[in-house]
Amino acid sequence: TVNDNPKNEYVLDGKILQETLTEKDLGVLMNNNLQWDSNIDKCIKEANRTIAWVGRNVISKESEIMLRIYKAIIRPKLEYCVQLWCPTAHYGNWTTILELEGVQRRFTRLINGIGT
Repeated sequence: TVNDNPKNEYVLDGKILQETLTEKDLGVLMNNNLQWDSNIDKCIKEANRTIAWVGRNVISKESEIMLRIYKAIIRPKLEYCVQLWCPTAHYGNWTTILELEGVQRRFTRLINGIGT
């Protein structure tokens, strides 16, 4: 089982490699348990910062323009390597899905005629 793993020490050029808790590979953060929570949080924060920037700097909030901005700037931040961390609906995962949908709702509120 997983708990019986002795945590081997790995050596490179005679030096013991240090264990890391979080590693970044190709822009994706993962921890030593292969959990993607830190990467998801990073994606959500980056998308929210971009939404705030769009809200401050884009003058015309017409739906066609905002849709293009969302597809070109916001959505790629949320969907980068989504196949890897796969936010499927299962017990205990609803908070993550609601946070991701919250980003979409926040952007939708910026659009003229849709948001309040």
